[in-house]
Amino acid sequence: MNKHPESTESTGPSDEQQITLRGPAELADALPYLMGFHPDDSVVMVALHGGRGRFGGRLRMGIPPVPGEWAPVARRLARSLIEGSELRDSRPDAIVVFLCQDPAEGESANQVMERLRPFAQHLRTACGAHDVPVLEALCISGGRYWSYCCPDPRCCPAEGNQLALPGTTVMAAAAAYAGIQVRGTLRDMETRYLPGDPSVTAGQERALDAAGASLVSRILDPEGRRQVSAETLALAGSLIERLGRTPASRPGEADAEDDRLIGHDEAAALILGLQDRETRDRAAEWMEGRDAGAALRLWRALARRCAGPYAEHSAAPLTLAGWVSWSTGDEAGARVALGLALRADPGYTFAQLLHQACNRGLDPETLRRCLREERDLRDRPGEPGDGREEPRGGQAEAGRPMRAAGPRRRAPHRADGHPVPARGGTRRGTARRQEYGTPGPAATGDRHRMRVRRARRPGTRSDR
Repeated sequence: MNKHPESTESTGPSDEQQITLRGPAELADALPYLMGFHPDDSVVMVALHGGRGRFGGRLRMGIPPVPGEWAPVARRLARSLIEGSELRDSRPDAIVVFLCQDPAEGESANQVMERLRPFAQHLRTACGAHDVPVLEALCISGGRYWSYCCPDPRCCPAEGNQLALPGTTVMAAAAAYAGIQVRGTLRDMETRYLPGDPSVTAGQERALDAAGASLVSRILDPEGRRQVSAETLALAGSLIERLGRTPASRPGEADAEDDRLIGHDEAAALILGLQDRETRDRAAEWMEGRDAGAALRLWRALARRCAGPYAEHSAAPLTLAGWVSWSTGDEAGARVALGLALRADPGYTFAQLLHQACNRGLDPETLRRCLREERDLRDRPGEPGDGREEPRGGQAEAGRPMRAAGPRRRAPHRADGHPVPARGGTRRGTARRQEYGTPGPAATGDRHRMRVRRARRPGTRSDR
């Protein structure tokens, strides 16, 4: 009668419990429980394994607004999900695709479905190119769902089907029994990281201008740069302790209280200081134990302060928030924060790598262990970080990459964000190529950047 799978097993609530989902209605209802939130304005792909369709890796990204981007995005998503599944578990036997977008003003849900149909076809073709079929492709819009794979109007009519009432399906019952909660929509979760009150952001922007004017001369000096890094980490530790002494309030009030605990000048110094890659990697060590919760509150508060021309600066605190969320087991929160970091700066390599690892279901303990070892190495007597200078004159420590004393030139990157392999030799009159060596403490390979805006003057370009 139709091409829908008769049963799809989910092991989401627990490894011992299996839930059988029959048909697109129950697949559509299961999506928020698979992701931990309602993924509005998103394309979601879920890998299926085995003859009965066990859920595996999954990924989500915003639907590209330009149809011309759909084909390359589909190829990239298909490759990422399939290769990630192979690394984590095994090659998928099939894939389920969800396109979720509510109608715009003056648009019907049926029009949304038809508008996104070419994107669904690109995704099916891209997966098929890897010999992995798309078992089902659903469009969810305006409280209804459609199947792009089933031509039978008896089960998939042209007007779509109504979504089940929340909490009335087998997946909802199993999730409630397992203690799994759906934390609202994607927009609700993103709000906690985005600038809000204009009166707060205006004052923060002035503080960032002033901090940039005072820090720029220090950052250009190698010794001053080290001092700024030390001051940034000391201030971050102090604010984490301050937030840790103040218990978190109810979700609706917690962010406003955290904002009141952090001054504009303190936030400005931290936002600018975290643009340094090595400083940011050191800040990533607040990732577990009693400090993790307060650190997450701090990184969220800093992301909310990056408004206006400083929006791109939010990539650093957003990535740290995503890392702490992933490290503490909150994969849904990690995906949201890392997605926002890549929206702020698509080339931010640390966010790219963490987002990829989280989507592939990798274990964050590998990175945690690396950060612990780096911290232990730094704290040993005679090691860098105990007040003594690092070796100079081209002599690097065993197992540690050479670190430039000043800002580094960005290495060329391909469109997918990966560095372009360096060619032998250099051209006369060009800058000597950057040698990255082995990954740093967070295994990011991220370029070193220090963005400091000059104080704006009336009539200048920055003032406009």
